[in-house]
Amino acid sequence: MRTGVLAAGLLMGALGATPLVAYQMGSLDASHTKLKSYVEYVAEDQDVKAGSRSVLELRFHILDDFHVNSHTPRSDFLIPTRVVLQPAAGVKAESAEYPAGTNYSFSFDPTNKLSVYAGDFTVKVPVVAVAGAHTINGSLHYQACDHAACYPPRSLAVQVVFTAK
Repeated sequence: MRTGVLAAGLLMGALGATPLVAYQMGSLDASHTKLKSYVEYVAEDQDVKAGSRSVLELRFHILDDFHVNSHTPRSDFLIPTRVVLQPAAGVKAESAEYPAGTNYSFSFDPTNKLSVYAGDFTVKVPVVAVAGAHTINGSLHYQACDHAACYPPRSLAVQVVFTAK
């Protein structure tokens, strides 16, 4: 067990908090907090039909040994993964559609299953766009965790480039 997790667990135990809350406090392990991002955006140029409802796919890869809470975590203490896109001229984007999370339990509380993403996941965004090249800027907000701790929430810039034909 890492020193930071042990200290957080002792502190939270003294305060009467559940292990889940101690888990969410994070670790003081410097090797993990130095990472710029636990998630990578896999940018791909896409083509859609102009003037018709089409779906853009935003693909993400979570680094090995980490997971992020799904869009619908099972506790108010957990930070959901979400995509926020900025308005773009000639593009009407609808609400993002998220994949179902995978149920996962941890050794500190094997009876409590959390909804998480691990490995690769895709967020779909329905759009209607006028003909031409388009770029939508935005971000993925998430909180990464490993088997022992969760780390401070982060945002990952995304740039969706597509052509409506």
